[in-house]
Amino acid sequence: MPNPPPFGTTVIGSFPHASSEDLCGRLIDALDLPAWPQFPRRAFQENMYAQFSAPLPGLALDSQAEKIYFQTSGDLSSLLIPFYESVLAGQIDAFALPAEYAEGFHAMLDALSGTPGEWAKGQVTGPVSFGLTVTDESLRASLYNEMLADAIVKNLAMNARWQARALRERRPGVVIFVDEPYMASFGSAYISLAREQVIAMLDEVFEAIHAEGALAGVHCCANTDWSVLLATKVDILNLDAYGYLENLALYPDELAAFLARGGIIAWGIVPNDQQVFETDGPALANRLREGIEHIRERAASRGVSLPSNLAGQSLITPSCGLGSATVEVAERCLELLRDTAQSLREAA
Repeated sequence: MPNPPPFGTTVIGSFPHASSEDLCGRLIDALDLPAWPQFPRRAFQENMYAQFSAPLPGLALDSQAEKIYFQTSGDLSSLLIPFYESVLAGQIDAFALPAEYAEGFHAMLDALSGTPGEWAKGQVTGPVSFGLTVTDESLRASLYNEMLADAIVKNLAMNARWQARALRERRPGVVIFVDEPYMASFGSAYISLAREQVIAMLDEVFEAIHAEGALAGVHCCANTDWSVLLATKVDILNLDAYGYLENLALYPDELAAFLARGGIIAWGIVPNDQQVFETDGPALANRLREGIEHIRERAASRGVSLPSNLAGQSLITPSCGLGSATVEVAERCLELLRDTAQSLREAA
């Protein structure tokens, strides 16, 4: 699959709107890689963890109390049998997003069907973040239950495949991002996971995306040990370049290897808060150019050469999702994505 357009624009997924209305059409017009919108304010089912939970056995969802957890006191093994039968049989439709859990996905499919274009983007919550957030009834992270951890990874991998397949029926180029906010805590006492475990879990999801002919991305909206994510089979690394760009300079060897194999960096250079009203596209483009040059100089000082022109391996995104922003901030963010990308392309 060819790369997306140089400095192509897309979003993380979440929006502050209460419903899709005409938003999908505007996203198709505004973005090079339109993404289906998630609406966490519409219903608890659109929370980024609840949204992908429907196929999981033993999972309890209380939308009134806004709680989601696994019930492990019963016979979990017997509940897992039909789940794994669907996985082994490749029954991807069993892992579809129900309309009540993802209004924006189904609205975007309809909107894409009626418009021309080359690319589309989906997103799924990552296994590390899902498994550390969703607990059992004793408040123990489900990721530390071996049976549940494997089911979580496979559920998310199968959902990613289902999304990719549905989107590829409407666009030849598809990208699926795996959202991993909890990777910001990797390496702390809070997370008892080995580097190899994290890579294996993520790679299982990335390989599932590749199986459908789509590109796999990963999004982490804070600082992390980027060497872990760069060591996976991911195609696109998405980071908060507005707040944490320089941290990438700490990993010149890993970054060089990632770029050498054709990896793409999705620079989250557009802020997702009130700061959008204090800047413009040319200023953000200049901020990104200076940051990239800093990374290149730091790499050179350690004997590592990075490409002089990254236009063909760069996307532009907001720093994080827009679900907690105001509608006005979200609308301004879309304008800044367009203007920033235009400034970068003109200077490339």
